[in-house]
Amino acid sequence: MTMPTRDRAPVGAPCWADLSTSDVEGSRQFYSELFGWEAGDPSAEFGGYFMFTRDGVPVAGVMGAMGDRRTEDLWKLYLATDDIARTLGTAEAAGAEIVSPMMPVADLGSQAVLVDPTGALVGAWEPNAFVGFTVLNEHGAPSWFELHTRAHARAVDFYRRTFGVGVTVVGDDDAFRYAILVGEGGVDSAGVMDASGFLPEGVPATWSAYWEVDDVVTATALVERLGGSTVMAPHDTPYGTLVACADPAGAQFKLRTSNG
Repeated sequence: MTMPTRDRAPVGAPCWADLSTSDVEGSRQFYSELFGWEAGDPSAEFGGYFMFTRDGVPVAGVMGAMGDRRTEDLWKLYLATDDIARTLGTAEAAGAEIVSPMMPVADLGSQAVLVDPTGALVGAWEPNAFVGFTVLNEHGAPSWFELHTRAHARAVDFYRRTFGVGVTVVGDDDAFRYAILVGEGGVDSAGVMDASGFLPEGVPATWSAYWEVDDVVTATALVERLGGSTVMAPHDTPYGTLVACADPAGAQFKLRTSNG
């Protein structure tokens, strides 16, 4: 179980999420009203990138279009590494495509973006001054992270080798095939779900954050009032009540109300 606060993410664990959006102003308003986040000022130094904060603590980043480049409306997760060059070398040898090579971001850290061998887009972050998420499992903060993939065994092996995580098998049959990636210090960091039976055709393997909310049903209704949509209706699971939504620009995200 992850703790509500931490000084940094364990190596191998999701440590940050940012949104690419074709509607920056709309996204500022939508997520501020949905989660109670505060939208920061765009940074000219970083191409207009800005952060949402929650009670003054960074919780997510946002980036709009740059030049003539088309912006895909999507959320992207970053996994923590203590040696990004080594991580990328291992990732590439294991069949990943490096789509954005290692790049220092001022004194904050170094980032890269890759597509894993099963088709999922994911970032890598080696922190320096900026460590990413420090609050979890509270309203408006992330509470779990999950990869849906059609190639479960290959995905598990890739993240085990590339980010040095351990693996706990939760289920291993066609009805439910699920593994938990265990990061530095024995912390359960993320899940890998065999989604071959339900991932729609044409939809790639996808990493998602589950954002904690006090009441999923109430939050889903608010999503729709704010112009977003419900992708998968709220449903109860042993791990809480979950829902998949999309913001008004079409970027999909998930909400969770934990049990207990």
